[in-house]
Amino acid sequence: MAISIAIETPLQDDVRSLVADLNAHLLPLSPVEFQFKMTVEEMAGADTTVFVARDESGFAIGCGALKEHADGLGEIKRMFTHPTVRGQRVGSALLEAITAVAVERGVTHLVLETGVGPGFDAAWRLYQRAGFTRCGVVLDYPDSEHSAFYEKRLALTPAQ
Repeated sequence: MAISIAIETPLQDDVRSLVADLNAHLLPLSPVEFQFKMTVEEMAGADTTVFVARDESGFAIGCGALKEHADGLGEIKRMFTHPTVRGQRVGSALLEAITAVAVERGVTHLVLETGVGPGFDAAWRLYQRAGFTRCGVVLDYPDSEHSAFYEKRLALTPAQ
């Protein structure tokens, strides 16, 4: 399957629908108070870049975001692939695109929070295959049995 990945606004109906699908997917997996969601309006903020994967017909099949923090820190947010394309490496392609832009922008340390439990196995495998390792609590997330934290150190490109 050929896909394209581009930086887009999350304020599009099909991206809103994808984020709604993500929220519905997460709802039964963790207590609501431990689901640290960004709304599409928050995703449209100046500190966040949204990546959308589309199939050959232009259908939005996946998304992810890079939220930039101070001092070279970037956070992976809102990673999701449509259930019909799971296992086809769409998440890997999104994560590669996000990481490449992070490096271009001088991000030296990526972090993320994800859930714990059987519903998160695929996410854990995705992050581990991409070179992320488990770490302690990041940013202002609470230390909880419902969260797993990952990090990845990035090398700056020679031009930086």
